[in-house]
Amino acid sequence: MRSVCQVVQNVYDIDPRVRRKAEALVAAGYTVDVLALRPDGGKKNYCLNGVNVHTLSLGKKRGSVARYSFEYAAFFLWTFIRVPLQTLRRRYSVIDVNSLPDFLIFAPILARWMGARLILDLHEITPEFYMSKYGVAENSWTVRLLTYLEKISVRFADRVMTINEPIEDLLVSRGLDRSKSTIIMNAVDEARFAASAESSVAVVRRGQAKFVMMYHGTLTSIYGLDIAIEAFALAQNEMPGAEFWILGSGSEKDALAQLAQTRGLSEKVWLVGQVPSTEIPGWLGQCDAGVLPIRRDVFLDFAFPNKLPEFIVAGKTVMVSRLKAIQHYFGNDALAYFEPNDPRDLANTMIRVYRDPQLRSQLVGEARRQFDPIRWAIMKERYLELVLELETLKAGAGERSRASAPGVGI
Repeated sequence: MRSVCQVVQNVYDIDPRVRRKAEALVAAGYTVDVLALRPDGGKKNYCLNGVNVHTLSLGKKRGSVARYSFEYAAFFLWTFIRVPLQTLRRRYSVIDVNSLPDFLIFAPILARWMGARLILDLHEITPEFYMSKYGVAENSWTVRLLTYLEKISVRFADRVMTINEPIEDLLVSRGLDRSKSTIIMNAVDEARFAASAESSVAVVRRGQAKFVMMYHGTLTSIYGLDIAIEAFALAQNEMPGAEFWILGSGSEKDALAQLAQTRGLSEKVWLVGQVPSTEIPGWLGQCDAGVLPIRRDVFLDFAFPNKLPEFIVAGKTVMVSRLKAIQHYFGNDALAYFEPNDPRDLANTMIRVYRDPQLRSQLVGEARRQFDPIRWAIMKERYLELVLELETLKAGAGERSRASAPGVGI
């Protein structure tokens, strides 16, 4: 049976992009192994929806550059040893390495010598990520080093995957050969989403709320939930019966609760906490509009969050920051844009969407139409075609090797 290995320095269960790819391969008849991080209390080895997951107990306690470096080095070494050992048994045709870090693509170098083809899936653009996270300048030695590592990693990979066209254009400007690049966008698996929606537990808190806005995801500063609460405080008098539900956990949860209380929104802002991913469709079914108040900077301007397709597939109006990558795919007639980092502009957008049901309906319809060319069904086929192409290249290389062996063809 054909075999593929996925490598990701993250907990597999909560990485929707890697899970979509792995499960698509299983459905297409592949044996799929994943090397990933072990969740707290998780098993060393387990099978999830047909995917064999092997984990390293390393944790994810990042914060300082030193801690990042330690985790990257430890996972790299484990992968460097584990992949060739598994390749001896599985005979992987393709190994799909997911960043961060970019240089993780070098970990399966021995498996490459054994015939496997390598894909580098650039989930993030590393130099911009570090500029955003640590406030370092573009001309700093750290960013120059990261840009160099990105360049040699892209060159080493047999194929490179990017998550949207603006990121691909940026990488091409830094040396990526566009002919070896494939765009596989973050898009919700609609079949799985629909199945989850049917089995989701009912949400009981709607109460007297006439209009519910919702965010679901990690509660960190970059996602701008404080901006959304400030905007709601400005807009609340014009939005009687409106509520804002925030699903998720993260470092900003307590600060957001305090901000809501300070702004007199304790009864209108509901910090729900962490919700299982299988229950998200049920929650989305209870809201009227999604809010994605992502901050803008050199990194986040390229963001295309998984949450955006989920709102669209659920048929919800989306209020979203005017960011470069999102605007590349969706026009003003599909999403309710507002200027990033601007609570007042978001407040005006909230009021406009709240007051106009016809506008909400028009936005939902157009968003679905513009989403159609990038939905998961299309991305999945593109990914499977890429893997098949690399399999064919591997098989061709094997035939040439046998043909050149002494005695062949005599």
